[in-house]
Amino acid sequence: MRKVYFDHNASTPIHPEVAAAVQPFLSDLFGNPSSIHWAGRDVRKAVEDARTEIASFYGCRPLEVVFTSSGTEADNLAVKGVAYRPGNAGKHIVTSQVEHPAIMNTCRFLETQGFRVTYVPVNRQGIVEPDAVRSALTKETILVSIMAANNETGCLMPIGEIGAIARNAGVLMHTDAVQATGKVPLSWETLPVDMLTFSGHKVNGLKGAGGLIVRRGMEIEAVLHGGHQERSRRGGTENVVGVVAMGKAFSLLSRNMTAEAAEVRRLRDAFERALFARIPDLVLNGHPTLRLPNTVNISFRFVEGEALLLNLDMRGIACSSGSACTSGSLEGSPILRAMGADPTDSQGALRFSLGFGNTDEDVAYAVDAIETVIDKLRAMSPLYTSREAKCSTKTR
Repeated sequence: MRKVYFDHNASTPIHPEVAAAVQPFLSDLFGNPSSIHWAGRDVRKAVEDARTEIASFYGCRPLEVVFTSSGTEADNLAVKGVAYRPGNAGKHIVTSQVEHPAIMNTCRFLETQGFRVTYVPVNRQGIVEPDAVRSALTKETILVSIMAANNETGCLMPIGEIGAIARNAGVLMHTDAVQATGKVPLSWETLPVDMLTFSGHKVNGLKGAGGLIVRRGMEIEAVLHGGHQERSRRGGTENVVGVVAMGKAFSLLSRNMTAEAAEVRRLRDAFERALFARIPDLVLNGHPTLRLPNTVNISFRFVEGEALLLNLDMRGIACSSGSACTSGSLEGSPILRAMGADPTDSQGALRFSLGFGNTDEDVAYAVDAIETVIDKLRAMSPLYTSREAKCSTKTR
């Protein structure tokens, strides 16, 4: 059975060059990067080389890069690091209704600690309107956190406009760029943001390593307290293998991102066109053009998404359900719900996210399999058979 991986927004395959780069750190290069002897110095150099590669990719300074264990920890460091720093003028945070759980649940936690959070809505195409952020700001607002790209729909947010609004109001701006990194250009020099989150395993690196870029001169409170690592912003010995992997992955992005993004977009567009040409009653969730080049979120009407997901898995196709985080909920995906999508349509939503290693053969196989499974499931769907009967009666 052929295996097709269309879930790159969840995690990516490890690039062969990344796997090769970390091998020495699984054997001879084992020292603690904080040690001052020879075993530590060699490892420290590798950590700092990785920091430099990542800084070069974004166009920031190496000392602005703080390594963490994941994008989730970096999001926590950004939001809590601002919330708990001394001297804040207020306790109000602005975010959106479609953020990753790492932001949403951190904000909900802070609400139990006396902070007030405004969750601005998105439009029908899943994009945060800059005016909604502007209207939400108050004299007590200390942080705006809006993702660069949505992990479920791929929608690209107007971070430049929103960041400019926050900056003009004297409010700090954070963006979770985990999904956007490696897919669309991100320039630290021109982005009006103060903090940016990234993650290694979304860019063909290893799981267990991520980071937060913190603009020079900005102070945040540590979330993990311990040693002096990461300039005392994140205590704990660095995950050397994960950090080295990130450094290599980012160096590959610096060389290959433009060409790879164009190729993935070509495959994604071919996949999307074929689905809409061959299968009726589909709904595209999100913006048709303002989205990541690798992502398509589709509702297959009259089909339950989890059943479709399981049937595709049995045919070797890996993708994700639009309601994976709310499995068992009749309301479906909270992201699609925030967009005002039809609840019934939301139940049949799947996300397909392509990436490194995918081919035209993958696309052809997946489209054939999806068409076969949809026909099978709709034949068993009382909603679809009832609709077909009504259509047949009207034509007579």
